[in-house]
Amino acid sequence: MTFADDPNLNVRQNIEYGLVEQYRENPKLTDAMYIFALEQAKIAVKQQHGFVQNEKVSDAPDAQGIIARCVQMSEERIGKINDLSLKKYLASIEKIHAPVERHACGSRSYFEFISRYM
Repeated sequence: MTFADDPNLNVRQNIEYGLVEQYRENPKLTDAMYIFALEQAKIAVKQQHGFVQNEKVSDAPDAQGIIARCVQMSEERIGKINDLSLKKYLASIEKIHAPVERHACGSRSYFEFISRYM
């Protein structure tokens, strides 16, 4: 499947745009915290949709904006747009996670990379 064929590409774009806003609003947000927050966001999204109730989501202040953004997007999109399922939504978060790790060679390297495109 190419980017053009992906019916949920806009989901990743919307999530990523919101996450870049978090970088801009929080100068203490590092790539490492961004990666951690994405992992926590997957748990929070699952909880929001009735799963993994026994797992704890971090209350780290620098992660809260990312977690909240991912949960908000899940509420707006899952089951409502392009037959987006919880599984596909979580896969979208995971697809964002990979390039963050790839470009994270400094404290805010991913932000410096992605902000050129947004």
